[in-house]
Amino acid sequence: MARQLRLSLGREGPPSFDDFARGPSNADAVAAVQAWPAWRDGCLALVGPKGAGKSHLARAWAEAAGALILDPKTPDVIAAAGRPVLLEDADRGVSTEGLFHLINLAARPGGGLLLTARTLPATWPTALPDLRSRLNALPVAEIGPPDDEVLEGVLRRFFRDRNIRPPAEVYPYLLARMSRSIPDAAEIVRRLDEAGDAGFRPVTRVLARQILDE
Repeated sequence: MARQLRLSLGREGPPSFDDFARGPSNADAVAAVQAWPAWRDGCLALVGPKGAGKSHLARAWAEAAGALILDPKTPDVIAAAGRPVLLEDADRGVSTEGLFHLINLAARPGGGLLLTARTLPATWPTALPDLRSRLNALPVAEIGPPDDEVLEGVLRRFFRDRNIRPPAEVYPYLLARMSRSIPDAAEIVRRLDEAGDAGFRPVTRVLARQILDE
């Protein structure tokens, strides 16, 4: 009951630039995304490994820009005309013809296209020569694996979302031992929350050690 109340009180709103944890690993990518609508030809590819925060940053842009979020496999090109568009996982099963048309639409008034992917656009397979040339020319913003500054920021946000205030010593302890992944940070905080409630214990370094050992 107490945990449900904390989650209810701490429920977060839609992604925003303000609550995006920043550090050296993503500073250039954040600046590039926020430079819209000054992207060259209205397009930008946000590229980085899984768990680096691409989706949060992309959806923060979509929220700020009022962008249409499309299914990469079946993008509604007609609905995208004259609007900024977000297409996630563009290197994992995207409609090549749809992507070609979206890139062309992005350069028109009111348009824009943000793509997220784990690999560079120049490596994406396509049998369309015109799309190949456009992919090779796409502006790219690369986001690296989260550094300590970013990971501490997301840990603090995840704890805050659950209305948990751990002692300051918990953060360096976790950072020295956890993997470099934002989803893993979320999982650690979830497990700490559940373990603390189950044993009526505060979230401390001792509990953090127990969770990491498990």
